[in-house]
Amino acid sequence: MQTGPATKSAPLNAPRDMASHFMECGALDTNLTLAPGARLVITDDLLNGTVGDLAALSMAAIVGRDAMVAKAAVLPLGIAASKLGVADRARYERLFALIEETAFDSGVRESAEAMIHSRFRENQIKELAAEIGGTVGPARQRYRAFLEVVKLLAEKKISEALFLDEFLEFTRAVAGKLDFGIYALCVDRLFVSSQVPIMVKASLCKEVCKYPPLVRKELITNLLSSPKAERELVDYARQEVAKVLTHDQLTEIVLFTTLKLAWAAQRERPQKARA
Repeated sequence: MQTGPATKSAPLNAPRDMASHFMECGALDTNLTLAPGARLVITDDLLNGTVGDLAALSMAAIVGRDAMVAKAAVLPLGIAASKLGVADRARYERLFALIEETAFDSGVRESAEAMIHSRFRENQIKELAAEIGGTVGPARQRYRAFLEVVKLLAEKKISEALFLDEFLEFTRAVAGKLDFGIYALCVDRLFVSSQVPIMVKASLCKEVCKYPPLVRKELITNLLSSPKAERELVDYARQEVAKVLTHDQLTEIVLFTTLKLAWAAQRERPQKARA
């Protein structure tokens, strides 16, 4: 795992001011994306320079809802601070004090506090890097193992019931450890895969409706706004959320789905213009 930002061009659809975009994600109480309607940010984006702007990194650390992503944003900031002389480090100390006071995630607040107390020493930075790698690495290995289970389902070598059991076990094993962006992508693909039976998808949808509100909102609205999802599944998802969610929760789902559809329409306009 890399521990510092590298020079790398921004994604083609990245907003000009990614820090402001991240602030908007925080205001919407949703996970960070690389741009409106784009994929979710994962830890690699903070560590390999995809998100290299210090203001964006700072905002990611403060408003990031994915604990691993938010904590990964602290690392390049700490590295940048460690390279400065004592006289020039004051602004980073103020920044880390702000992160410690206002970050959404408690683990990020603790990491910021530790950086300040260590005066951004290399050992503290290495400790944080090891913590992130030691958590995300095994979770990604578990994710790759689950992909083999998906393959077995596609080849009809395991039963639907066994697959659902494996999915639940996989979810329990990686909760809070795997980048949510990777987990969400996995679920999104299951929902639209032609090799996954519709009854399995319906069962997955029912399970997702039991998830914590933020996770549920992201996954359900991805399904409801997906142009690739089967109409039967989308209709089932609407019926299911109507049964289990409160009026306010359902309203939030509807509004966020509408927002995602609007983002998708905005992305399609330039493509149609070039066609």
